[in-house]
Amino acid sequence: MGRGPLFRPCAVVPVYNHEHALPVVVEALVQAHLPCLLVDDASSPACAAVMDTLADQRDVHLVRLAVNQGKGGAVMIGLREAARLGYTHALQVDADGQHDLEDVEDFLEAARLEPDALICGYPRFDESVPKSRFYARYLTHVWVWINSLSLSIRDSMCGFRVYPLPPVLALIDQVRIGRRMDFDSEILVRLAWRGQPMRWLPVRVHYPLDGVSHFRLWQDNALISKMHARLFVGMLWRAPAILLRRWRR
Repeated sequence: MGRGPLFRPCAVVPVYNHEHALPVVVEALVQAHLPCLLVDDASSPACAAVMDTLADQRDVHLVRLAVNQGKGGAVMIGLREAARLGYTHALQVDADGQHDLEDVEDFLEAARLEPDALICGYPRFDESVPKSRFYARYLTHVWVWINSLSLSIRDSMCGFRVYPLPPVLALIDQVRIGRRMDFDSEILVRLAWRGQPMRWLPVRVHYPLDGVSHFRLWQDNALISKMHARLFVGMLWRAPAILLRRWRR
């Protein structure tokens, strides 16, 4: 895996009480020779102790948050810290073990070949996926296609992607983006509005290694609904510029 001056990747892992799955995730990332940045999103003492042990390893960094920020907030803090440490790209990985980390090398190679592109995963689910969550995803898919004026975003909810840090940090420094479960979809739509190149690769997904989900049915669905409404309004006044840019390609 090349690591020239324009491609120095790491993994950013937001962590909230996944002490059982996390060591398996970190071991897989270490085996892939990928430096790992853990963001402790105000986890329990038991999970914090596991992270302290993991951070004793070479190339495993730990950022500890005193107050829970939500998944999106933890990811954004991790991305900023990754840039501060000198990394150019960050692979976002969930801490619960749902992503098949055998796909890491393919994503990094795609990012190395196209360092300006955002390499996004779209899920290939196994039989462990809850049917209610599988079918509910399509409501968000439709709204994302409407709000981005495109069918090119194959899946905005899969949090397995390689971010090129400069354009992503420019966006999150200029725009307030949802800090919880609304983050993954919103950042893709807003980057699409800016003409960010995206490439799509399949990633195998199973639910989850430690059986813990932090999705809050009512609160997070309300946040996601508000996000789609907010993005729809933003799309309306951006639509002429977005369509003109595409027409000129």
